[in-house]
This record gives sequence, structure tokens and C-alpha cells, in this order.
Amino acid sequence: MSGSGRKASTQFVCGACAAIFPRWMGRCTSCNAWNTLVEEVAPKRSASAGPGGAARPGGPTAARPLAEIDGRDASMRIQTGIGELDRVLGGGAVLGGVTLVGGDPGVGKSTLLLQALAGLVRGGHRALYVSGEESAGQIAARARRLGCPEDGELLVLADGDLGSVERAIEETRPSAVVIDSVQTVRSADLESAAGTVAQLREVAARMVDRAKRERVAAFLVGHVTKDGALAGPKVLEHLVDTVLAFEGERGHAFRTLRAQKNRYGSATEVGVFEMSGEGLVEVKSPSALFLAERPAHAPGSVICATSEGTRPMLVEVQALVSAFSNGSGRRTANGVDGSRLALLLAVLDRKAGLAFGACDVFVNIAGGLRIDEPAVDLAVALSLASSLRDRAVPSDLVAFGEIGLAGEVRSVPRTAARLAEAAQMGFRRAIVPRSGRADAHGKAPLEVLPVRTLAEALELIG
Repeated sequence: MSGSGRKASTQFVCGACAAIFPRWMGRCTSCNAWNTLVEEVAPKRSASAGPGGAARPGGPTAARPLAEIDGRDASMRIQTGIGELDRVLGGGAVLGGVTLVGGDPGVGKSTLLLQALAGLVRGGHRALYVSGEESAGQIAARARRLGCPEDGELLVLADGDLGSVERAIEETRPSAVVIDSVQTVRSADLESAAGTVAQLREVAARMVDRAKRERVAAFLVGHVTKDGALAGPKVLEHLVDTVLAFEGERGHAFRTLRAQKNRYGSATEVGVFEMSGEGLVEVKSPSALFLAERPAHAPGSVICATSEGTRPMLVEVQALVSAFSNGSGRRTANGVDGSRLALLLAVLDRKAGLAFGACDVFVNIAGGLRIDEPAVDLAVALSLASSLRDRAVPSDLVAFGEIGLAGEVRSVPRTAARLAEAAQMGFRRAIVPRSGRADAHGKAPLEVLPVRTLAEALELIG
């Protein structure tokens, strides 16, 4: 038999952790996930192959003493012109940095990044938008609708071949490049289809290498699974420098951009946008927006002073408690963790004598926002008690604090910033943990009501 008829060597790659095995198995022995191994054509590696299997250019590099390395340009940033995006990135896009942006289909990932490239072009930079999903005409039509400059240095490439993308970067030498999306770009060095585990690792590794060598700020758009996680192996998130999650509830115009990983800044920042006919609009005062339609003197409504990264925000926590007719009571939570709601209901029952066993319980964060920090515990508990008793909480009061299993109210960080935001929005009183910093309470621009336990907080609202 001739060598040309020999079957190409294959390997099995785990779609969850990217572990490689010589044969198929039902369970990955690396991450213990079931039925995640996919057959791929094994890439041909050379002696100088890089992390993705491609030959590493320039040969080996020599180790040098730390004193001889100039690190001043390692974190040079360029402004995108979108303040909320620059905030989440840590002050702007980093030249040589690679950012992975994920989100549900239609949430606005492509719109956000196209507007960011337009902002870079207005700042005098050259930008390249690469799409493997849309034609150049479709991209141009969207760019005109968003008001992108047509006489600037915004270049468009509609091609899904990785070699073509790399050649375009070499020829045009942009300051920033967007790959929309990484699942649609394919390397000709591998025989597998675009979007497979092997292709994702190859494309991501080569784009990271290209961005570092060419000093390009690269943005990779990633698809997400039905659970909201980035599709593909977790190794993608380890390869890139920054991971951003673009979130938004269907039926709501608000979008939130969260940093889940950031080597060049805080990984807890959040940006808020509103989707309009002209694209995404920055929301510079989220507190005013989220409280704009708050009902007056409504039982079950409590304002919480939350903090996302360095930004304090006021959000409305709504609760509805009603008797059910048959079966067991429902527990529904929108914007807060469902297991955290179950914990708070148990604490209210045992430590405050409020029984919810014969009731349906619904908790919602108004505006479609999701709050993950435990500081929202006290506001949720007070809203549940207010709805159960059918008594409204004073409209000039805010509350924040973590609740423990013993019914104690624990301190949370950034107390002073939360109180200052509440005072700016016209609130006069705040229920806060007594164990918080005393100096923050003393300098607060509004009346502070410190409490040690949940029972004390419930007495204050009557």
C-alpha cells in the first residue's frame, strides 16, 4: 500500500479541559466529565513548534536578568473612546493583550466591538475587523448605522482562514484587531472543521503569539453554551489575558459587561450599557437609571447599595410573598442566587420567627441586573419581611450587609463609597453592619443605623 493511502493519525481531545488521549473513553480521566472526548486529526509538529502546533518564529529566546528588561511598554494602553469598556479593561486596551469576549447570541458583542474600533480610529489608530460569520457588505451596513467613520483607518476582512487573517495583520499593521468569532476561524494546518477543540486551541494560540509579537490589541469573540459558559475548552481562558462576559436579559435594554479575568487590571469591574437604535449607549449613572421607575411606598421594595469593582450602584430589590393553594411553595429568584435565597428564608424562619413555608416566594432585581456579592443579603431579607407583613419600607432608606447562618449581619467592603452614592441619590438613612469601619460611619453624609443582627434590622423597619 502506498504512503498516500495511509490513514492520518488521530487523537481524542476533551471538550471540557482539552486533555488529549490516544483512544476514546467514556469519561475524561483529567476532569472526570462524561462523553466529552472528540476525535481530531493529530497536528503535525515540528521541532520548533509553538503552543498551537505552528512553528515558532524567530528561534529560541535567551533568558535575561530582570534588571535588563524594560517593562514600561508592556502595559501601554490605547483608549477605545467608550468609557464603560475602558473601565472594565482597566483603563483601555493593552497593546499586545488578548481579550476574549463572550455572551449570548444577539446580546450585542459585535456591536460593542465595532463601536470600540470606531473609537480607536477616531483617536488616530488603525483597526481591523475580521468576520468569519458575516459578509463585508453586512459589516459595512452595520458600521454605517452605528455612525462609524468611513474615511478613517477602519479595515474589514470577511474571511475565516487563519492564514489570511495573519497576512492581513502583517500587511496592515493595525493597533487593534477583532476576530468575530474565534469559532468560525480555521487553520489549514489541521484537517478538522472550524470550531472543534483542536481548531480553537490552534487559532487562539496563534493569535496570542501574533498579538504579542506585533504589539496588537486583539479581541476574540467567543460563543457561549446554553449554561452561559464560554464554549470550547477552558484552555482558551488560560491563554488570553482578559475574559469579559457581556450579559443582558431578553426583553431588557440594559447590558452589563463584566471582567471575569484581567491580567492588567481589576477582575471585578462592571460596565453598564443601554441598547438603542443607534447601538450601545453608555450608562454613566446606573443608580439613577435603575431607580427611575421605583414604585413609591410599595411593600417588598428595598434599595440596596451594591458595589461592582470600584463602582457603587443602587439597585431595587423586590420581593413578593403570597399564599399558595396546593402542592409546595415556589421559590423563584431573578438576579440573585437561588441557593442564597433558600439560606435567607431559613435564617428568617429560625432567627426572626418569620415563616415562609406556606407561601410562594419571588425575588427580583429590577432592571434585569444580576448581583453576585453577599452585600445584597440584608436588602433581600428586609424585602421578604416587608412583603410578608405587607408593610412598606421607608423610601429614604438603603440597606446592605452579609447575613450569616446565626442571623448576624457581617461587614462588607467599600462601605464609605456605598454611603456616598446613597447620599448623592437623595437617601437619608442607611442600615449597615455594625462591624464595619467606624471611620466610614462617622464621616457618612447620611444617618447611619448600624445593626449586629437581622432581628435588629427588622425592628428598624417596623
